[in-house]
Amino acid sequence: MKKVELFFEKILWNSRFLVLIAVVSSLLGSLVLFIVGTLDIFKLAKMTFEYYVGRSDQDIHESIIADIILAVDIYLVAVVLLIFGTGAYRLFISPIDESEDRGVAHPFNIQTFDELKDKIVRVVILAVIIEFFRAVVDIQFSTPLDAIYLALSVLALAASVYLMNINHGKKKMEKGDSGPSSE
Repeated sequence: MKKVELFFEKILWNSRFLVLIAVVSSLLGSLVLFIVGTLDIFKLAKMTFEYYVGRSDQDIHESIIADIILAVDIYLVAVVLLIFGTGAYRLFISPIDESEDRGVAHPFNIQTFDELKDKIVRVVILAVIIEFFRAVVDIQFSTPLDAIYLALSVLALAASVYLMNINHGKKKMEKGDSGPSSE
């Protein structure tokens, strides 16, 4: 019976390598999004250049801010995938030697699931805020009530970021980490 138990435990232990499917997929998705965001910025730079040298009649002023914000949003999702992929690798497979040399504060040096979740949630909230900002850029106010709703939305976002930072500060105090963070 002991041999069966040892065999089963070995299978369970090696099943952690299934995480490599998620790690590779996340890193590939991150790479794709970094390429897409970069190509979008290059396309926007080309359109801006063509507009100002007189080769294009398309007015870039109506869409340039929204397009740049969209590219930043794409980059943030790429960062989420990168953090998830490296964090899952570190938690399930092996510590990453390069990040170990950089110290605990490095974003890839994730110690627990809670820390991985916290880092991902922080970047996702930032992406939501940027998406909100992109939507605000295109808002056309039809009544004064619309401006009040916008102000309340901004206040709610500011409050959520404030509360998130308070919670993050408490977690750092619990760990005894008083040094600067690289997040």
